[in-house]
Amino acid sequence: MRPRTFRILLLILCLAAGILAGPGFVSWPQARLVGAGVGAIVFLGLFLVEQMVLRAPPYVVLGGGIGALGGLLAALWARPVFGLIDRPVSTSVAVGALLVYLGVLAGARGIRAIRGGPGKTGVAASSSPKILDTSAIIDGRVADMVDLGFIGGPLVVPQFVLNEVQGIADSSDPLRRARGRRGLSILERLQGMEGIEVRITDQDFPRIKQVDAKIVALAKATHATVVTNDFNLTKVAELQGVRVLNINQLAHALRPVVLPGEELQVTLQKEGKEPGQGVGYLEDGTMVVVEGGGERLGQSVRAVVTSVLQTTAGRMIFARPKDQAGEAGDGGQRRRVWRRRG
Repeated sequence: MRPRTFRILLLILCLAAGILAGPGFVSWPQARLVGAGVGAIVFLGLFLVEQMVLRAPPYVVLGGGIGALGGLLAALWARPVFGLIDRPVSTSVAVGALLVYLGVLAGARGIRAIRGGPGKTGVAASSSPKILDTSAIIDGRVADMVDLGFIGGPLVVPQFVLNEVQGIADSSDPLRRARGRRGLSILERLQGMEGIEVRITDQDFPRIKQVDAKIVALAKATHATVVTNDFNLTKVAELQGVRVLNINQLAHALRPVVLPGEELQVTLQKEGKEPGQGVGYLEDGTMVVVEGGGERLGQSVRAVVTSVLQTTAGRMIFARPKDQAGEAGDGGQRRRVWRRRG
């Protein structure tokens, strides 16, 4: 049953209960109308509680529930101790409501203190909800990161993000359609993983039109972390104090550091810009230019790093085959030629 349908049924139930119970509490001619009004107020209170529960982290909901149970038990204990049995029912209800309310506050604040609260590092940050945006879902690497344990905590997919992925999957463009279908397959894979909670939330912000802005608003409301590949979304979220895990930044940070004089294994795939050069790529996509490797295309070569060049597109590594003699200075000269021509 969809949440909206459930709310409509709950509203009808509250109104019907109020209309039927109204004459039993008051003898006014408008008793049924008053009962309907009380039922509407009860529904409004339940709706507000539902919104608070949806926005709060799961551990806070658990702490509040334990506190509410403790408050209820304290209210039952207080009735005979403080002589509330002989008092009007309204007095017992008021005292019970106050104790339950205090129990909820104490439980929620207590468990926040134990876990460090939202926005902290460590256990609380790693177990906080992770909101997946469209780029992270379509990219696909998030499933491997979750499977390996690098991303934990409940995964939250907003309905408006799921609608965007479905729209891409229904696109007339073959490439976009393939990417969208891959995103849906990734979500299905995540839902099938043991020990991983994937929640589809229909919480929306109708006044906000852009999907990225909706994601940031949802993350702020639920104290969640955003998982994305989008550079602009990363910057906007960080400016508003929202934690972000950018998969591209993580992949860049995990690239191995290579220093001149170290050896590496690379398969040469094409010729370089200069005569005699061979070009290959490491597993992370880093380009390796091997001087004197033009005659070994298609072969796996053991090479010695001569220099590393950082460009706007990423790193470039210059190397020589290990079995060839040569000085690093010549490699530096060719690197300057490559820079001028590039």
